[in-house]
Amino acid sequence: MDYQHSKFYIVEASALPEIYLKVAEAKRLLETGEELTVNAATRRTGVSRSAFYKYKDSIRPFQDLRGLTATIQILLRNETGALSGVLNYLAERGANVLTIHQSIPGGEVAPVTVDIETDSMDITTDTLLTGLRSMSSVVRCEIIAG
Repeated sequence: MDYQHSKFYIVEASALPEIYLKVAEAKRLLETGEELTVNAATRRTGVSRSAFYKYKDSIRPFQDLRGLTATIQILLRNETGALSGVLNYLAERGANVLTIHQSIPGGEVAPVTVDIETDSMDITTDTLLTGLRSMSSVVRCEIIAG
């Protein structure tokens, strides 16, 4: 697909034709290893293989940024090792850190912005955010660009 000349839209899942949702689910099954072949994934989701191949490059979850860059804004507790823990977690998941900007702490928290490449990650960005949010040093985090 020629992404350079493509138009993209953000559409609520309930507004999409069912075929797109089935293709997205089949892709998820393959990516997570729940199904090992396209044939098995399409059979499980009830979509034909030809429809899968026709639409597979045209749909992806909003926060599935594999192969792209993402900017994550994180609010960290002002404690020793907080940023180090976040960076170690990102590295362990395969995220390549491109830039880090940490502001001077204001009170008990410090805002941090991290730009990452996501193409080598072993998890989706949704799962990455869930993991970051579970860290005791992270007060809040969200993807602000990507």
